[in-house]
This record gives sequence, C-alpha cells and structure tokens, in this order.
Amino acid sequence: MNAAAIACDSSASGALRVSLSGDWLLGQNLPGPDPVLDRLRQAPKPGNVEFEAAALGDWDTGLITALMAINKSAEANGVDVDGAGLPEGARKLIALALAVKEREGARRSADDKGFLEQVGDDVLDAWQAGKELVSFLGELIQSFGRFFRRTATYLKSDVTQHIQEAGAEAFPIVSLISFLIGMIFAFVGVMQLNMFGAGIYTADLVAVAMVREMAPIMTAIIMAGRTGAAYAAQIGTMKVNEEIDALTTLGINPIDFLVTPRVIALIVMMPLLTLYASLMGILGGMLVGLSMLDVSFVQYVEQTTASLKLNSLFGGLFKCIVYGSLVALAGCQQGIACGSSAMAVGQATTKAVVMGIVLIVVSASILTIIYINLGI
Repeated sequence: MNAAAIACDSSASGALRVSLSGDWLLGQNLPGPDPVLDRLRQAPKPGNVEFEAAALGDWDTGLITALMAINKSAEANGVDVDGAGLPEGARKLIALALAVKEREGARRSADDKGFLEQVGDDVLDAWQAGKELVSFLGELIQSFGRFFRRTATYLKSDVTQHIQEAGAEAFPIVSLISFLIGMIFAFVGVMQLNMFGAGIYTADLVAVAMVREMAPIMTAIIMAGRTGAAYAAQIGTMKVNEEIDALTTLGINPIDFLVTPRVIALIVMMPLLTLYASLMGILGGMLVGLSMLDVSFVQYVEQTTASLKLNSLFGGLFKCIVYGSLVALAGCQQGIACGSSAMAVGQATTKAVVMGIVLIVVSASILTIIYINLGI
C-alpha cells in the first residue's frame, strides 16, 4: 500500500496544480489539505485549481473529504475548480455533494449572543408563546361550545378513562403530599403559637391554610407534574406518529377528540382531589397537634370546625377549578404544538410542566388579590 500524499504548485498558466498520489483510504494516516488551503488564501489568488491524479491509487471517502474541503475553500476565495484531472467516480460524488445543499440548522454553530440580545429573544419567545396559548384557548372555547351542543366528535369512553387517570389514580401521591404538608404546618404552628399560650389555634392555622390555599395549589402543582406532563407526552407522541394528521384527514377535529375530554376530566376531578387533599392535610395536622399539644381529640375537632367558613371552602374550590383548567390547557397546548421528533416530545413535556406551574402561581396571585378586595 502506497502512502497518500498531496502537493501543490503553480502552473505556467497561473493555475494552482494539486497533485494526488498514493492510496487515500479511511483508517490510514491521510495528509490534510492544509497546503492547498493556505495557498488559496494568499495573494495573488490563482486563476483556478487543477488536479493531477495519475499517481493516485485506491481511494474512498477519505479522498472525497479532502477534495470537498478544497472545493469549499476555493469557493470562499472566489477561485474556480477544474476537476477534469480527477477520477470519474470522484467527480460524480463531488457533484452530488455540491448539488444537495446543507439543511438549515443541521450544523451546530456557536451562540455568542450578548446579554441584552438574549433577554430580547427570551421576551419575544414568551410573547409568541402567550399568543399561541391565547389562540389555543379560543379554539378550546369553541370546542366546548360544540361539546355542550353535542356536535363534537369524541368517545365517551375516553372521558371516563381520563377521569379515572386524573382522579382515582392520583389519590396516592395527593394523599402523601397533603398529609406531610399538614404535618409541617402543624409543627410550625405549635412551635410558634405555644410561646404565646395559643397552641390550640394550630388547628385554625392548619384548617384554613389547607382548605383555602395549600390544598388547591399543591394539588394543582402535583397534577401539573403528573397529568399535565402526561397530556403533553400523549398528544405529542400522536403528533410525531402523524395520528393527529390522520384525524384531520378523516374530518375529525383534534381539539374535540383529544383535548376537550382531557380538560373536562381534569376540571371535574380537581374539586374532589382538593377536598380530599384538605382532609388529608387536616388529619396530618391533627396527628402532630395531638402529639405535641395538651388537647383532646374532641377539642381539636371543635376548634377545626369552628375555624372553617363556607367562604374559605368555596374560595378554595373555585381556585382549584381555575388551576385545573390551566394545567390541562398548558399540557394539551404543548402537545398540539409539539414538533416532529422524539426530542420534541420531551421538550413539550418539560414546557408543559413549567408553563402549568407558572400559570398556577400567576393565577394564585391574581385570585388572592381579588379575594382580599372582595373580603372573601
């Protein structure tokens, strides 16, 4: 096997003659085209590039790689390339490679954006995401109208299945988190209120906090990470597999068939989950209160029932309905907007969770301000 070699010199006509010799095979110690590339960058520029391949032996894509580098450098420096001296197979492969343009975005490029440019891009992305969310909300409202007029196309069994997935199957995680949060609230209350001889009011603290604020918001965050992410992954996978395109081709509205049953299921189950979470939180607080306070079970229960008012109960239930709607909206919207690759499904799932939690926190702040102004 002859060692590969490359050399260049100037011909009498002013052209740059590139001489190739030896075997150009992958896996061998192939020389780089740097001498040719350096000459193309120097002034004065050669008239064109010619190849001399009489001494060329066996070759494969190792030769094509070097020739492509020479072609690109010559094009960048405004120098023509004459490939008449190359083997016919090499000429055809180079022509084929040059005929197919590189797909936009296929090559990774360094991102040297400045701070202000990055902030501007993030603001524009957030604005675009907000417009897409509002547009999707409009389509969903229209779908709800068709659902209640009984003109929407969907499967009743899907609604039942989604209710089970968003309800009964979520009980274990909701139970655990709510019970522990109730215990934490009670522990903090006992440690602080006992200093003033008001430890019994720990029952008030736990009951009001769980029913009014913590049960709705924690249940919503749990459902955002559990059900909202599942919605985005399910619908996103259907988008990748072109099942949504198939539904559209069959004349079935994807919003009616896929989104509306999921949103209705989560809206229906959120109040029940919130009531259950409130109960578990109160039980967790009771466990800590009875073990750390000198009160009886009857005293703790009476203090709890006396602190709970209907405005706190219905205020918390209204919040959980809003949160559930936002979680389902974020999950389904990201699933519908998913790209056409497996990576896009993962990105859509992550975005659904982040968007759901952000919407929950923002809506919680707005509802709290409204409740305070209305005296609820």
